[in-house]
Amino acid sequence: MELKKAIKNRCSIRSFSKKELPAKIINEIIYYANLAPSAGNLQARDFVIINDKIVKEKLSAASLDQKFIVEAPICIIVCTNTKRIFSYGQRGKELYCIQDASAAVEHILLMALEYGLDTCWVGAFDENMVSKILKLPSYVRPVAIIPIGYANEQKKASERMHIDEMTHYNQW
Repeated sequence: MELKKAIKNRCSIRSFSKKELPAKIINEIIYYANLAPSAGNLQARDFVIINDKIVKEKLSAASLDQKFIVEAPICIIVCTNTKRIFSYGQRGKELYCIQDASAAVEHILLMALEYGLDTCWVGAFDENMVSKILKLPSYVRPVAIIPIGYANEQKKASERMHIDEMTHYNQW
């Protein structure tokens, strides 16, 4: 798919069919996610793949009861890994690894679309609960939960602000 078309057609889906996803596709999506830019090429991010219904139910509860998390056949939790960013000090820990993870999230969303899959970038969750559910080590921080599957709803593009309202040249 042409990149401009993919960016324009990507939208968040909050209802998924039960159709299973091939592991090969998920592995390929993760491969391309890790090709996203990262500070110093340290790749300070980790990916946790969840397909267990009980774990997804717990993640849903930790995410303001967003039930579509349970519906999706797969959830990818994108996390920061501060062990890999230590050479950048506090700024690396507080910002760069989050940027690294976020760039990987966007690659996941676009690669899923390439395979005809649908996604939603979930950021509304209790970070401590998600860390406990996934038994994450202290140096790993969840940044996004991405349910992935086939849409069980009509896709609809969100309204966007006009670019002139948010573009500023030279001065504010």
